[in-house]
Amino acid sequence: MNKYTSAAITVVLSISITITAGVASAQGGSNARGSEGNDNGYGNNAPTRGCRDLPSHSELKAALTAARGETNGGLNLDIWGTIVDRDGVVCAVAFTGANRGEQWPGSRAISAQKASTANSFSVPGLSMSTANLYTATQPGGSLFGLQESNPVSIHVAYSGNPRRYGQHNDPMVGERIGGVNVSGGGLALYDADGNLVGGLGVSGDTSCADHNIAYRTRNTLNLDYVPGGVAAATDPTHRDNIIFDIVPQSNGIPNPGQMSGISPSGWGHSSCHGYNLAGNTASRAFAAALPPNK
Repeated sequence: MNKYTSAAITVVLSISITITAGVASAQGGSNARGSEGNDNGYGNNAPTRGCRDLPSHSELKAALTAARGETNGGLNLDIWGTIVDRDGVVCAVAFTGANRGEQWPGSRAISAQKASTANSFSVPGLSMSTANLYTATQPGGSLFGLQESNPVSIHVAYSGNPRRYGQHNDPMVGERIGGVNVSGGGLALYDADGNLVGGLGVSGDTSCADHNIAYRTRNTLNLDYVPGGVAAATDPTHRDNIIFDIVPQSNGIPNPGQMSGISPSGWGHSSCHGYNLAGNTASRAFAAALPPNK
């Protein structure tokens, strides 16, 4: 090997190292909250500019903990909460217990999935809570199959060090989780100007209690300027509230492939206090006590 060949190899190696370092920097740079990084096409990392005006981890945790302490009609369990921006990028993940093991571990990903769902299927003029999607996605419903349409990113849900789960640097932050969940606990977020800025998801108790906790959390975060929703016709002060109107079919026996009850509105959610009219009444009372939309 002469000196010219050696010099050429040195130059090539130098360029290779520089490019590799640049790629690594680009991949890691988008995980910072409020990063100006561009989507560089590597992995699932995404810009988090949309997180700038959304609550921080500490703000989410404080609001979530306060809401969990209210009477929510569930099992009185600690829960997970996740915020995504309008692009579906996870901005913050938090839990209410003393450590990550005091909530259902599986509910971390579910809370993110609910946040993504509420954001994905709400628009500037109509907020669609995940609870509102329950009946429509059952067999025979107008949105049947929706829950299979946007799979959760397994890599985003389960990668990273579990010790960071629920912390300010949770591995999901800066990533798109995706997924569709059609039980209570997911809400769209609207700021004081009426802008749809993202979604909030809560999981870890009954789906009805998850909804109630999410509703209180969103109110505390001042992101409940809800413009409209499918519940407004019967509950104008809670426009995207959970609806308990599923009643048993006349003979009590469902037709093949159908639900055991019928939701007159088409947007009903099953009761968490018994699958009957008395259960609806009990669940409805907890929902009626939630803070009104602004």
